[in-house]
Amino acid sequence: MRRGLVITIVAIALSLGVGACGDSDSASGRQTLSWFIARQPGGAVEALAARCSQASGGRYRIRVELLPSQADQQREQLVRRLGAKDDSLDLLGLDVVWTGEFANAGWIRPVPEQTRQVVSRNVFDSVLETARFENRAYAVPIWSNTQLLWYRKDRVGKPPTTWDEMIQEAERIGPKEGRIQVQANRYEGLVVLVNQLIESAGTSILAGPEQVRLDEAPTERALGILGRLSRSPVAAPNITTSTEDTARQGFEDDSSSFMVNYSFVYNSAKSNAPEVFKNLGAAKLPRVDPDRPSAPPIGGINLAVSSYAKHPDLAFDAVRCLVSPANQLEVTKLEGLPPVRDDLFDDPAIKTAYPGFAEEIRSSIQNAAPRPSESPAYQDLSLAIQRAVHPTTQIDPQNLDAAYDRLREKVLDAIKREGLL
Repeated sequence: MRRGLVITIVAIALSLGVGACGDSDSASGRQTLSWFIARQPGGAVEALAARCSQASGGRYRIRVELLPSQADQQREQLVRRLGAKDDSLDLLGLDVVWTGEFANAGWIRPVPEQTRQVVSRNVFDSVLETARFENRAYAVPIWSNTQLLWYRKDRVGKPPTTWDEMIQEAERIGPKEGRIQVQANRYEGLVVLVNQLIESAGTSILAGPEQVRLDEAPTERALGILGRLSRSPVAAPNITTSTEDTARQGFEDDSSSFMVNYSFVYNSAKSNAPEVFKNLGAAKLPRVDPDRPSAPPIGGINLAVSSYAKHPDLAFDAVRCLVSPANQLEVTKLEGLPPVRDDLFDDPAIKTAYPGFAEEIRSSIQNAAPRPSESPAYQDLSLAIQRAVHPTTQIDPQNLDAAYDRLREKVLDAIKREGLL
């Protein structure tokens, strides 16, 4: 009996011990915050999560939950879980074009005013715009991205200032070495290209969440450039299936003199094509009209707090830590992605990350024009734009009425919907 009693006592003690160790955060009073975000190749997400967990003083631990690499799969996973009111999601890494949709659905919390004042300090206006819905902040930018014009300095005396000049110069060089690389496959990259051309021409796709703008003359001017490029002998042979990576490859194989792309191509050329790299130049994107500045695209990731998070106050504290200036610079160091604060571009780390073209990145973000993500039906809108202009070779620069009517009709149809799961 004594032996049985001892065994029973030991068993109870062990069960209590196991229970306490099974949730050490609960025992210590520390909360676990789940951060759902896409993996970054340089490990910045994990590094920032560890930094802020340690800096919390034991109040919380950030656990990284990695999303798929493809943006549409990321969105689908988040939409399904938030639609089911899953309270295991705390922090969300959102593509800059998802804010309107997620806020309109009630899936993310408005940013508290005290937090907003801190996290918006010195942040580019163009970046802050991507985090708003109906003039209210629903997300906090953590890193940005934009495109530049990359060109061959050994073939081009100076970078062209307009698209017309670039096409003309490329045709002078000839299709053997003068190709122009862009992104015109039927995917989000094509929307980026169309939007920056339309914005650079002096109009916008939308005038409000449910109102089409697309002023006819500037829209046709933008579509005309896209049609002219696509039908030119200096268009990439794969232009209708081109992406960021095919553009990079086309530039690195020595057949191209111009490329519109993100800054990742710099280190890629350095590693993969040293002969191309030594003649690589960078400039702001060309203008549509000579007397109107270009409107580069804006990309990046914003942080939001789920409406179903159990500890929203802690989650917003974590957001403030994650987007701190030191952490933004760490992202640039590890991933090569630009910070969202203007003042950080004076830091030596930025000059190191973007040698010789840091100011071009800064200026491009300053003057960037976000995609029309204020529409809660942005996913429908994006698909509508893609269907309207793809393949871009169908756009006749001599007869733009049909292309314009098709784009306007599909955009109007898209914004009347409520979005797709």
